[in-house]
Amino acid sequence: MTQTVKFGYDAVSFLKKILSEKSPKKILLVRGKNSYTYSGADKEIEPILSDFCHVTFYDFERNPKVEDVERGISLFNKNNCDLIMAVGGGSVIDMAKLINIFHSEQGNLKTLIISNTTNGSVVPFIALPTTSGTGSEATHFAVAYVDQKKYSVSSNKLLPETVLINPAFAFSASKYLTAVTGLDAFAQAIESYWSVNSNKESIEYSTKAIKVLWDNLPLAVNKNDEKAKEKVSWASHLAGKAINIAKTTAPHAVSYSFTSHYKIPHGHAVALTLAHFLEFNYNVTENDCNDKRGASFVKKSIEDMCTLINIKTKNLESTLTEFILSLGIETSIKKLIGNNFDAKIILDNINSERMKNNPRKISQTFINAILK
Repeated sequence: MTQTVKFGYDAVSFLKKILSEKSPKKILLVRGKNSYTYSGADKEIEPILSDFCHVTFYDFERNPKVEDVERGISLFNKNNCDLIMAVGGGSVIDMAKLINIFHSEQGNLKTLIISNTTNGSVVPFIALPTTSGTGSEATHFAVAYVDQKKYSVSSNKLLPETVLINPAFAFSASKYLTAVTGLDAFAQAIESYWSVNSNKESIEYSTKAIKVLWDNLPLAVNKNDEKAKEKVSWASHLAGKAINIAKTTAPHAVSYSFTSHYKIPHGHAVALTLAHFLEFNYNVTENDCNDKRGASFVKKSIEDMCTLINIKTKNLESTLTEFILSLGIETSIKKLIGNNFDAKIILDNINSERMKNNPRKISQTFINAILK
């Protein structure tokens, strides 16, 4: 499916025309509980939606849980909805994706998610992101949590048909949220660059995103610079397009239990190990290379990536750690979680699917070491 994307401060102006052409009988609006209002999205969207019959779903937790998805599906089916709109961050867009792909399925939802069974029919889907970082609007997969364990559901049918990005919707986000969502996008761009699945197209998206985020995320976070925030918004979308092809790797694979067990926001959780894995992957050898293109290809790729942002390869971990700290994001697990931290929880719940995309094979011994 070819996705239609409108980016700019007038992006929402296209919504009325799109809805009129689709002529839905009833719309399911999936939105953030609070972000819908504080982002200013409500002021632009409500006057348009008032001309269309719709129901709203917002009473669910961040990071979609199967029980919340079931309630969303029930609302969708009870009202015979035939179009879905998602207005919010990554969790909101993922929730809408999951409702869309599973609303017509008859089986047990937990089983369908765990087995990644996506045979159901879908309805037209419009996404309007209110954060800059998750890239969910650009991908054909969604995250769902079953009994605190993260599962990835993937299908080309999950990709939103239409995406409307008004960068101003993210301007009201707190400094911390701007930082962690921006770091999620930055990690996506880096991981897709070195992923074993990378190709010419994904690297093109990654290259643009990495450079823009490195130059503009500090200004967006520390200076509240709106022009920088606009650039971060577009770079986030590019990073999403990159992982849609190449997928994420080790930093994401390790991150999910930090979120599900310790309630650390996803972007922050990914940032905890990103610098470690940058240096680790650069030191790949032919003996532990996981990329069929070889260790020299991986090393050259990371060198090219570092040249983009003027990082010297001898200072990889320290330079990237300093960048993350400069955004006000703590990278010490001990300082962040304290004595309650149990490395075994992380080690026992590493996402093997994401780990397979990493260019260097990783032992649990190494992961245990960086968790200390």
